[in-house]
Amino acid sequence: MTNPFIGSDNVGGLYVEDGRLKNERADGETGIAQAARIKRSVKNDRKINRIAEGIELAEDKKNWRELEF
Repeated sequence: MTNPFIGSDNVGGLYVEDGRLKNERADGETGIAQAARIKRSVKNDRKINRIAEGIELAEDKKNWRELEF
C-alpha cells in the first residue's frame, strides 16, 4: 500500500502544514439537510422581498399624498 500524501501537497482537501494533517474538506451534509437549508434560504429571501416591496409601496403612497395637497 502506498502513501497518498507522498509527492503531493493536497489530496482530496487534506494537506500537511507544519507537520500536521489539515482537513479543508467541506462538512458532510445529507441530501435532506441540504434541501432543508435551501428551502429555508428561499423562504428567507421571499420574506425579505415582501418587506422591501411593502416599504416601497408605503413610500410611494407617502409621495402620492404629498402631491395631492
